[in-house]
Amino acid sequence: MELDALDRRILDQLQRNNQLTNQALARRIGLSSPACLRRVRRLRSLGAIRADVSLLDPAVVGRHLTLLVDVRLEREQTSVIDGFRRAVLAEAEVTQCWFVTGDPDFVLVVRVADMADYEALTRRLFYANPHVAKYRTLVVMNEVKLQTWLPVAEKVRGSVPKRDPGGKRRQRASAGKGSKGA
Repeated sequence: MELDALDRRILDQLQRNNQLTNQALARRIGLSSPACLRRVRRLRSLGAIRADVSLLDPAVVGRHLTLLVDVRLEREQTSVIDGFRRAVLAEAEVTQCWFVTGDPDFVLVVRVADMADYEALTRRLFYANPHVAKYRTLVVMNEVKLQTWLPVAEKVRGSVPKRDPGGKRRQRASAGKGSKGA
């Protein structure tokens, strides 16, 4: 899927506030309302926009405890992996799940009311599954950052030095007050 600068600006605005009216979004992007609406509809139909949701405060809905869980399976067979995926998808308490490289096979984010709820989940998801070799639980003490929006800039700007024509790295020239010269 190819995104131009206007598509990226639309996505950036909508992921920060999907309650913007089309007219307000069009003004921010610099498009007419009909052109903006066509682009938003196209982005939805292409799957660039997965869903429109409201982010809830877990404590308000009784999910006071957040846990990160590493899960290692006994065998890395397709049927075992697919079976565990199905089991995870059936559990509402598992709010996020990644199939990863490294020591664990899966990393889960679990949101429950209390440890009794988590224990019940472990019995269903881990102990009842003969293919789960091991799991490790980390209890979240404080949520430091939860960012749901993705950077959508056309090019990611970094501090990687440019290469000169001879292939050697050279320092970028610094501009502005207080920069140190070479």
